[in-house]
Amino acid sequence: MKFKKFAYPYIVWLIIFIVVPLIFIAKYSINAQEEDFIFSLEHYRRFFNPLYLKVLFKSITMAVYSTLLCLLIGYPFSYFLTKFKLKTRSTLILLVVIPMWMNFLLRTYSWINILSKNGILNSILKFFSLPTINIMYSKTAILLGMVYNFLPFMILPIYTTLIKIEKDYIEASYDLGANRVKTFTKLIFPMSLPGVITGITMVFIPAISTFEIAALLGGNKENLIGNIIEQQFRVTGNWNFGSSMSMVLLVLILVSLFVMNKFDPEYEKEKAYGKKA
Repeated sequence: MKFKKFAYPYIVWLIIFIVVPLIFIAKYSINAQEEDFIFSLEHYRRFFNPLYLKVLFKSITMAVYSTLLCLLIGYPFSYFLTKFKLKTRSTLILLVVIPMWMNFLLRTYSWINILSKNGILNSILKFFSLPTINIMYSKTAILLGMVYNFLPFMILPIYTTLIKIEKDYIEASYDLGANRVKTFTKLIFPMSLPGVITGITMVFIPAISTFEIAALLGGNKENLIGNIIEQQFRVTGNWNFGSSMSMVLLVLILVSLFVMNKFDPEYEKEKAYGKKA
């Protein structure tokens, strides 16, 4: 308790930079006008029309696809990473982390050079006399950009959980007659679920709200909900409508967090412990 006072600066920071802006966004979302406050839900009603709901559904779909791809790539990578020696593991983890040190926009811009008509990918295909492909400014390009940018957020928590699993548990499983598949499905994967849940959360949330990736790799052909919100604030200047969309997206993210926590065994244990206390 004596260290409680050190939390005060963080609490103040959260209030100033998170709570206060959220209050303003909530106020704008229920204000009929920009100047005088007149309570209205018109902006929310406007959002729930087929045009914007279609964009929202596409954003959710892209976020789910990117999360699943990150999981399918990240889990095997993290699992086999634990099999290497410490020095090799450290080197490979460093290779995963290094791209995150670069600016997010620079990382996304690099994919333009890879996927463009005269980019690296088509140059390689031409070298092997293969037909070129044009996936720039498409959902595929956006999906590749999402997976590239958010994959480390899936790998790191899963790896951290897997590396903590005691080798004695695995050896005991083999001693009791379980094969590799059964050991993985009955022991390793259930024990790694906290890392999986964390990884899914850390990928899904930025994926559903991103707008830079769609703007750069999707052009004007593919807009996600993040792009529509950005346009309302920066282009059309309709802060009220943009705020209402932001609040809907925030609620959607909070609901997804609540649902994911239900699958997290660590969260359920803490909840049960809190009830006993």
